[in-house]
Amino acid sequence: MPFEAARMTRVHPSPSSVAAAKARELRESGVKVLDLTVGEPDFDTPDNVKAAGIAAIERGDTKYTAVNGTTALRRAIIDRLRRVTGIEYTDAEISVGSGAKHVIFTALMATLSPGDEVLIPAPYWVSYPDMVVLNDGTPVIVRCPIADDFKLTPARLREGLTDRTRWLILNAPSNPTGAVYSRDELAALAAVLEEFPDVLVLTDEIYDEVFLGEGRCVGLLEVAPQLRDRVLLVNGVSKTYAMTGWRLGYCAGPKPLVSAINKLQSHMSSCPSSISQAAAAEALSGDQSFVATAAKQYRARRDLVVDRINAIDGLRALAGDGAFYVFIDCSGVIGRRTPDGTVIDGDDAFVGYLLEHARVATITGSAYGLSPFFRVSFATDEATLSAAMDAIADAVRSLTD
Repeated sequence: MPFEAARMTRVHPSPSSVAAAKARELRESGVKVLDLTVGEPDFDTPDNVKAAGIAAIERGDTKYTAVNGTTALRRAIIDRLRRVTGIEYTDAEISVGSGAKHVIFTALMATLSPGDEVLIPAPYWVSYPDMVVLNDGTPVIVRCPIADDFKLTPARLREGLTDRTRWLILNAPSNPTGAVYSRDELAALAAVLEEFPDVLVLTDEIYDEVFLGEGRCVGLLEVAPQLRDRVLLVNGVSKTYAMTGWRLGYCAGPKPLVSAINKLQSHMSSCPSSISQAAAAEALSGDQSFVATAAKQYRARRDLVVDRINAIDGLRALAGDGAFYVFIDCSGVIGRRTPDGTVIDGDDAFVGYLLEHARVATITGSAYGLSPFFRVSFATDEATLSAAMDAIADAVRSLTD
């Protein structure tokens, strides 16, 4: 008797989780692995945020909360969005969940019907297509090449939109590329979207404060507030405040959409952890010095990785302005042979070679919908990054034509 529902045959385990698990298995067997797979800050949660969680426990705030979060957290979210976007949201336009991933999944579940299409620019975060499929939608992948800095262009957006398009998912800063859109680029995309008034837009802005460029990161709604009634802005505290384990994400959007999300939430988990909500409220409204300090260190790490990779024959990397990843073009090593004579026939093979030969764990570009590339995370210390770059350089030098 099969235990899985038929829908489970259409999806696969998260490639990033699989890659991290392989690295962990090697480490547990005694093999030293330089792990560049994990997309979470290596910093500890700021002390003021931890203290807020501890205080919530000590004063007994350990019960169910409202489905859409505590009053304090909703107010902190609304205040932050007003500062960032200039848009005033109400309580009824806010939902909170157990991480941004949970919020996105619930939003898709609340809105997709069989035949609905979701436009997903590639490279994409690995879970988007599977989330769409699990909720009866059809992912429509739009390839965004390195020549366009991995960004969606107005022409490609228009080409991908149809009368069946339900959502566009726009992730910026991007996982896996770190790509960030300028005001002009966002305005150009908004102009196309105005021609398709029935298309909803999910802006995944989980890395918006992990910004490594000049000034600050700008989101779609800040540039195009006229789209407010069909944009669901998704964010959280995991990446910005090193709170991945606290599992707290949120969204803001049109009241009917958020109401549907909250209805599902009421049946799925009732509410996120009350303790995590207290910590998240402090993270969003308290001292923000950690954000700038972390960004400064990420910037130095990015520069280290990009400089070292671009010095390796056959590899090429762009310096993204956000997140903590580098998406590396490995087309220059495809066709070369490993020391045992195996031909590197794609990015999957190259990533496997790096793990076996160099003991460096990375993630293949095919997992993100674009080959031949591979992703490294620089959310780790510079000593590990330097050692990993040395090992990758040695591994590439060992290849023959």
